[in-house]
Amino acid sequence: MSDEKGFVLKENESAETRQDMMPGIGFSTFIMSLNSSVLVSLGIMDDPVTGQKSKDLVMGKQTIDVLSMLQEKTRGNLTSEEDSLLKHLLYELRMLYVKQ
Repeated sequence: MSDEKGFVLKENESAETRQDMMPGIGFSTFIMSLNSSVLVSLGIMDDPVTGQKSKDLVMGKQTIDVLSMLQEKTRGNLTSEEDSLLKHLLYELRMLYVKQ
């Protein structure tokens, strides 16, 4: 069974319950989502679909480049916490990429 957005619902789980469990959407949540995507692409985290680790360094680099572009395009428009989060994530992801 799936809801109107196409999410597969577990037995006895409503779309409202699923919505309540999801974090609020904001810039930091979006950045953390991209961070997770890079970690999966670098083979550091399991792919949530397959449950296995695999490497796709081209995709990882592309997502790091997207984060870098966001940093450039949002300069001066982020809170200090958002700016710091993005700066630190980019540093860590770049170091992980180089190690791969």
